[in-house]
Amino acid sequence: MTTARRIGRGVGAAVSLLVVAGTFFVVTTPLPSVERSTLSITTRPEAATSVLSCAGPLLAAGRDAEDVAAVQVAAPQKVVSGTAAGAPAAIAGEIASGVSGAPPVASFSAEPVDRMRTDLAAAGSARVAADDLAGFAASACTPPAMETWLSAGSGLTGASDLVVLSNPGDVAARVDLTVFASAGRVTPDAGSNILVPAGEQRIVPLAALALGEASPVVLVSATQAPVQAVLQSTLTRTLVPVGVDQGGATGLPRAQQTIPAFSAVGGGDEPTDTMVRLLAPSDDTTATVSVTPVGGSTVAASFPDLDLTAGVPIEVDINTLPEGRYRVDVDSGAPVIASVHTSTGADAGSDFAWYGTADDIRVPTLVAVADGPSPQLALVNPGGQEVAAVLTDGAGAGDPREVRVPAGGSVSVDLRAGELYRLDPAGGTLRAGVTFTAPDAIAGYAVVPADAAAAPVVVRPR
Repeated sequence: MTTARRIGRGVGAAVSLLVVAGTFFVVTTPLPSVERSTLSITTRPEAATSVLSCAGPLLAAGRDAEDVAAVQVAAPQKVVSGTAAGAPAAIAGEIASGVSGAPPVASFSAEPVDRMRTDLAAAGSARVAADDLAGFAASACTPPAMETWLSAGSGLTGASDLVVLSNPGDVAARVDLTVFASAGRVTPDAGSNILVPAGEQRIVPLAALALGEASPVVLVSATQAPVQAVLQSTLTRTLVPVGVDQGGATGLPRAQQTIPAFSAVGGGDEPTDTMVRLLAPSDDTTATVSVTPVGGSTVAASFPDLDLTAGVPIEVDINTLPEGRYRVDVDSGAPVIASVHTSTGADAGSDFAWYGTADDIRVPTLVAVADGPSPQLALVNPGGQEVAAVLTDGAGAGDPREVRVPAGGSVSVDLRAGELYRLDPAGGTLRAGVTFTAPDAIAGYAVVPADAAAAPVVVRPR
């Protein structure tokens, strides 16, 4: 081998060793790094327009002998509405009635200000005294929703109940009505693919959905646009009208439900025709129902370990309560729907009402008090600490008063009919309901919590 070739091989070997050593150095030696914070932009979405739709007038079916399915207006609804003190006034709207030739149904809207939602509240009431329909009804005007549960009414003889669907928006809605009754969950033909045009109303007799059912629950499911759903209940016994109610809507399914207040009129030896309707929509479960006087701490009636079959409603009788106002708490192992029915009697001059569950109030909320007898506000504190709430009349413009609600307890506050109040939970959580009570007129509705301001959104470009 020549000297030149030996030198070449030596140089090659040395270069290879240098390459290996350099690679090892690069792999094992940490390189200097550059730290840079992630670019982000925080923005707050535009608040939506506040929209409320009202139940409308009391309706009567079967008055026309030549068209027994026809519906007529029996009594107009008187509405109280407004926005928070200092906010722009509500804009009144109209929904074309589902009754031919009838006046339009009231709706209200309020535009946001400085990216903040404008708080808006409204409620209505109506009285009727006719040969075929009598009683008092009061209901809150509520935002349209894609899902509404109606836990009220009956498909038995003597009831002439109506499901009323209103669309206060600008887009037509498609609605399906699912009935939960003795046979479980069914979707009747009369409740399938109902078109509710923008700014219009549709009326469906409950008998067309649940004929012969004593305790139906109706799920209202909307697509394309939200709708407001109301169930008007009427009852006649041996040709004598014994009450009417509007509303029927109750809270979405959850494992712990509260009905802040209902009125038991009569009591003692005379049954109050009072019961709790329960439904577990999806799962078999057990539930406990507790009934406690509003403002009290001693349970008046308790029903533990009630068996609920998925899709089949049950009713729990609580007919022996003394006269007064009570709250109902339901605890279950799976989400449930709950409502309470009570009446003032079974003769002429009687009335009845349905009361639904209440949602949590965590932000200042307006409360509209409809025109009716002896209005009262019930506040329930589901938490473990006392809540020092602040209630201000004049939609927040009047003198504030502090209302202390004990942990796990409730209180009652007298209200003025036709007034607006501002309820501030002061950092706590409350559930609230308004009741009206007289021997011939009872009604109630849950307070609809205001929407919190839209939360800031953090956008991180990639």
